[in-house]
Amino acid sequence: MAHNPYRLYLVTDENQDLDTLINVVKHAVEGGVTMVQIREKHHDIRTFINKAAAVKKALEGTNVPLIINDRVDVALAVDADGVHLGQTDMPATLARTLIGEDKILGLSIESEAQLQQAKQLPIDYIGLSAIFSTATKTNIKTEWGLEGLSNALQQITLPIVAIGGINETNLLDVAKTGVHGVAIVSAISHADSPKQAAQRLLTLLEQTE
Repeated sequence: MAHNPYRLYLVTDENQDLDTLINVVKHAVEGGVTMVQIREKHHDIRTFINKAAAVKKALEGTNVPLIINDRVDVALAVDADGVHLGQTDMPATLARTLIGEDKILGLSIESEAQLQQAKQLPIDYIGLSAIFSTATKTNIKTEWGLEGLSNALQQITLPIVAIGGINETNLLDVAKTGVHGVAIVSAISHADSPKQAAQRLLTLLEQTE
């Protein structure tokens, strides 16, 4: 299988302090994480920029793309590799104009109608949310489940990253749908060893390839 940057996609836990976060990112990448997205919902923009710059430095030389959640300005400020937008963030066409053609643009899709709209948008991948209900996302619009994920894969040609409640117990079932990538938060960020957690998740993914 050709290199797939979406395969094991780490979304950071915004509640971790910077030292912990950098530690998680470094070890997770050593364990095989292929993409890192920084989420930051509650802090000021300067904190977000500092965090993004620190993570970017930690990823230097790894070829692992850095994606910024929601904030196009932060992505531009630190020259990140891309942006991941939610449905209430800046419209994708506007974000694409600002970040240019070369950066990665992802969009969260939470309903069938949004999935159809995504086909016309200048995005590189979609994050299908949420596959399973989770503690981190309390305002879930759709719980797609495995069947919903399979249907989405048949409907759209863009790469799909499955997000929401994915861990070692259900990863194999998710991977069997042929999804391009899985986004993981707690199963790596809260593991005793993020490196070993990433390795185990990757080993499971490899079983279905």
